[in-house]
Amino acid sequence: MLAIERRNEILEKLQAERRVVVSELSQFYKVSEETIRRDLEKLVNDGYAIKSYGGAVINENTNIDLPFKVRKNHNVIGKQRIAGLFNRMVKDGDSIMLDASSTAVYVVKALKDKKNLTVITNSVEIIIELLDVPDWKILSTGGVSREGSFALVGPQTDRMLRSYHVDKAVISCKGIDLQAGITDSDELHADNKRTMLESAREKILVVDGSKFGKVAFNTIAGLGEITSVVTDEKPDEQWLQAMEAAGTECIYPE
Repeated sequence: MLAIERRNEILEKLQAERRVVVSELSQFYKVSEETIRRDLEKLVNDGYAIKSYGGAVINENTNIDLPFKVRKNHNVIGKQRIAGLFNRMVKDGDSIMLDASSTAVYVVKALKDKKNLTVITNSVEIIIELLDVPDWKILSTGGVSREGSFALVGPQTDRMLRSYHVDKAVISCKGIDLQAGITDSDELHADNKRTMLESAREKILVVDGSKFGKVAFNTIAGLGEITSVVTDEKPDEQWLQAMEAAGTECIYPE
């Protein structure tokens, strides 16, 4: 196994279990404890982890953008629930903008029973996922590739997005807060998500329950600018009341 593959697996374990122990990882991967310490040192230097006695804990900072491959494998069941709920909102022939979030990939997977959709996205992963769908129109935004995120971002992406008007825009975020609204850790991603919302009739946030009450660095939109929030579990009553007051529909598993 390559060192980068091992580090990605360790990061996935950190995401799932919140902490890792050097001695346990050394036994599992059959490498020296010094090798594992170097792996953890790299994760700490990249901002993904924080050193602890005998190992490391996950860095909870919402402004740290994890690699796409790690995010894709986090809370898979929750993302599948969200995708199933969103599927009911889509009609054959709809036009949809999708951001480059890992949740959007699961949304697309669940839409393959629909006919004649038009999809506009800055996600390289989504474009690859839809290469074998025969009757959909798939449009790539173009833009500058962002390392580790499988995304195309920047002013060129915004220009392309502004040239279309679609039925639905689907975005995710790093945090949703009653005061700060919907936020993301990366300025270019936030800009592109904002442009998608401006280009759509229905503005849909797909977000799992772990993002509620979190605030990241860049503002995307206020809660009242979102048509619907689709999430994997019923939010607390204060959130339901806030969304009702903002005129935002909340959709969750019953």
